[in-house]
Amino acid sequence: MTRERPFDERLELLRSWLQELAATFELRLESLRPASSDASFRRYFRIDAGTAAGSYVAMDAPPAHEDCRPFVHVAGLLAQQGVSTPQILACDIDRGLLLLSDFGVTTYASALLQPGVDADALYADALAALVRMQGAQPGSTLPAYDGERLLAEMRLFADWYVARQLGQELTAREREVLQATFDVLLGAATAQAQVLVHRDYHCRNLMVLDPPQRNPGVLDFQDAVVGPVTYDLVSLLRDAYVEWPEAQQLDWAARYWEQARDARLPVPASFDLLWRDLEWMGLQRSLKVLGIFARLCHRDGKPAYLADIPLVLRHTQRVVDRYDTFRGLARVLERVHERAPQTGYSF
Repeated sequence: MTRERPFDERLELLRSWLQELAATFELRLESLRPASSDASFRRYFRIDAGTAAGSYVAMDAPPAHEDCRPFVHVAGLLAQQGVSTPQILACDIDRGLLLLSDFGVTTYASALLQPGVDADALYADALAALVRMQGAQPGSTLPAYDGERLLAEMRLFADWYVARQLGQELTAREREVLQATFDVLLGAATAQAQVLVHRDYHCRNLMVLDPPQRNPGVLDFQDAVVGPVTYDLVSLLRDAYVEWPEAQQLDWAARYWEQARDARLPVPASFDLLWRDLEWMGLQRSLKVLGIFARLCHRDGKPAYLADIPLVLRHTQRVVDRYDTFRGLARVLERVHERAPQTGYSF
């Protein structure tokens, strides 16, 4: 007996909208299929076309949960800087529907798994695009990545990673240590120069394009903010999905620093200061990501992200081991992992 598929109201709405566009873009409606998964409520579908483009991507962003306007706005800001973003060919903002140009299927993450790939060339392109992106002048059109937002992100670590994933309750003293650590990280982050921040500038959101002169194609930028200058750099070099030796990270960070200075971006005058800012910013991001990955599993039913937790813990450990400032945090991390039921994680 064949089980009927549940009715998908949003998918039917998207099909109806694409039908209205079919003649203009020569869409082959029967080819509509999922294009990628997302950690949010957004969904992406690929649809073939009879035009030279070959295919397009349709975005479904339910207005009750998502707002397409930031995507459209940030796409414009980045395109003005020469950053490759999907072209918005048609949109229905009120219903949360967009038709976009198609960057294909080769993310940096998948390209890095291919034998003989020139990772250095890919990351040179990503760093050059980052410098151009940070040259944007969003003014007051983007929200500030301020202390309130940064603190709310770090609190996910205790609420979701420690409490839900590890099943541990922090003592009063451990909570004090965490808050003191958060205060230090907040002070360091908000003291940095403020630029446009993508927030998820990593290997799963960067696409390998043809021709390569347009590399990388940048995706998932709709949550951009104005925030610390090292945030996207550490997101790229200390990715939650791919690990690079520290010597390689240093080399790429130095190349970025030189290009950023040439572009008159507000980076520290000393590379040592940039590197320290990067490491402390990376610790803030790692604490956030641990909380988000646990939340995606326990609240949103997406357990696949748990497989990436060990790498994020390694990023975390390297920083807390290097700086005496985080000695208390190191002890908290060690204790919660020791007390936790067997998880396969170690610290």
